[in-house]
Amino acid sequence: MTSTEEFVRYVCDMIDGAGSIRYRKLFGEYGIYCDGVYCACICDNMLLVKITEGGKQLLPDAETAYPYEGSRTRCFLITEFNDQKLLERLIRTTCGELQKTKSRK
Repeated sequence: MTSTEEFVRYVCDMIDGAGSIRYRKLFGEYGIYCDGVYCACICDNMLLVKITEGGKQLLPDAETAYPYEGSRTRCFLITEFNDQKLLERLIRTTCGELQKTKSRK
């Protein structure tokens, strides 16, 4: 099953306060970017956010999953969309950490 653009737009609207959010089709699914940094993906209408230390502090008991079969990287599997502020904080925190990692390389 592939993701619907309607679901992708819904998720992007939910996290819009985290920064400059955009999405792009990637391998038949969607990549989510915050301030130009790839930080999450939507696969099979599921939001999967890259795992960072800050994300672990915000979601200590979060379920994790692989975004697609054969992936080597687990991500936070977000299934609840009730707390928009928490989602925005998660994306902002994740993006911030990934930007720091990217600039060190």
